[in-house]
Amino acid sequence: MLEEEFHYYKEHQTELVQKYLGKHLLIVGDKVIDAYDAYIAAYDAGKEKFGSGNFLIQLCEPGQQSYTKRFHARITFKNPHVA
Repeated sequence: MLEEEFHYYKEHQTELVQKYLGKHLLIVGDKVIDAYDAYIAAYDAGKEKFGSGNFLIQLCEPGQQSYTKRFHARITFKNPHVA
């Protein structure tokens, strides 16, 4: 899940940092769709355009410490206490 997007980010991190330092990148496949100042703006745009679980949001900063792992998926939980 999202291996292609994360691989793309890692392979191009140096050039992406030069262009988008401090931004939250919305990545689909091997393409940066857009860059946002806030995570929530990137998430809202990604969810609207591609649906949950179909995009990567990556904070664009140098080094491995900037790698993120947040997953949003369409999962429905049934509450056993509600009929």
